[in-house]
Amino acid sequence: MDRITGRLTVFFEEPFWVGVFERSEGSKLSVCKVTFGTEPKIYEVYDFVLREYSKLKFSPAVDSDFKETKVNPKRMQREAKHQMEQTGIGTRSQQALKLQHEQMKVERKVISREMKEAEKQRRFEQKQQKRKEKHKGH
Repeated sequence: MDRITGRLTVFFEEPFWVGVFERSEGSKLSVCKVTFGTEPKIYEVYDFVLREYSKLKFSPAVDSDFKETKVNPKRMQREAKHQMEQTGIGTRSQQALKLQHEQMKVERKVISREMKEAEKQRRFEQKQQKRKEKHKGH
């Protein structure tokens, strides 16, 4: 059975505070980026996770060479302290975010194209209707 782990990193990325949710399922990594705006308080982040986590759109899964090992609690504490001093996100997370960005761009293009075609069709039908109206009286 695969273990699912999650991590939230909040950092300041000029001019907003950003949160990056990382979700690991086995050897797959999915990422979601959220912009908070002003610096969020701990209780605001906790509330956001409770209310909005199910609505987050994670990137497609990327292979990661993440291996789970037993870690001494003191070592884990030191690593947590070290991570708190670092800013930013890992390269795997950046790859997953880039993949999600590309996917959203493709979706936007498709939707935009459909809307343009629908508008073009509506104008054409409107023009045809106008032409029919002109010929009705004669």
